[in-house]
Amino acid sequence: MATVFFSYSHKDEELRDRLEVALTTMKRQGLIEAWHDRRLRAGDDFDKGFKAELERADVILLLVSPDFIASDYCHDVEMARAMERHERGEARVIPVILRPCMWHPMPFGKLLGIPRDGLAITRWPDLDEAFLDVAQRILAALPKPVAAPAQARLAPSTAGAPAAAANGPRSSNLRLKKTFSEADRDRFLTDAFEFIARFFEGSLTELQARNDGIETNFRRLDANRFTAVVYRNGTAVSRCSVVLGGMLGSGISYSANDRAETNSLNENLRVEADDQGLFLRSLGMSSMRNNDERKLTPEGGAELYWVMLIERLQR
Repeated sequence: MATVFFSYSHKDEELRDRLEVALTTMKRQGLIEAWHDRRLRAGDDFDKGFKAELERADVILLLVSPDFIASDYCHDVEMARAMERHERGEARVIPVILRPCMWHPMPFGKLLGIPRDGLAITRWPDLDEAFLDVAQRILAALPKPVAAPAQARLAPSTAGAPAAAANGPRSSNLRLKKTFSEADRDRFLTDAFEFIARFFEGSLTELQARNDGIETNFRRLDANRFTAVVYRNGTAVSRCSVVLGGMLGSGISYSANDRAETNSLNENLRVEADDQGLFLRSLGMSSMRNNDERKLTPEGGAELYWVMLIERLQR
């Protein structure tokens, strides 16, 4: 059984929890045991216990984000020692890119990061798909079993191991269901709308720059509304308005016209939650799209609406 160590910023705890859920199958198959600092108990020596687990880890996951890079402890203690062990062949370090950041110049930047193509997890349309990709790549990177006495494998590698290691077996399934307030949901929805607005503005600019005969118009009407129009040879081919709130009174609505004051809509994104975090889910109103079961990130919601805008140009 391989020991997997999570090195992360506490600001990314929700994403770490989701990753641990994605690794559940490997735990149940007896392939891995996972460890992070939340395994320490009240009264444990944090520094000794933490470093002991880092020393015995077979796989060290660096959960990379702007906050991870900004953390002196993550950089100077966790990452530095992890890379030393990686260079000596004592452990395998795997960068898991949680959020977009400048990670390639870092000491671990020469390593192949996951998910696929190093695309940050929060930039994937579907969180479940992103974590599945990560889990599959971690599985493929696990060290091959070595012939060693079972007792030797289970024994603590140093005298500084945390006290919990000597207290007998216990479950690694210690996560509790998280709850989210109305303020949490409203904040998530507002942030998602702002992301979608920036996404559309940037995509429209690039669409016009790359295609002859294409003109675009992005208008931010107010804090809760924007419109977009795509012209081909001067003729409007596709229009839309995106509204925070809108006809249903909640969520982010999409209408296939640029009259944001109308009460029509073709799709709506609403905020939902599971045990570990918040996400967007579409009503599935648009034809030929079965996205209502997907847990969408703001990126996923933006991609859904973008496809609805430009599909007429791609026929």
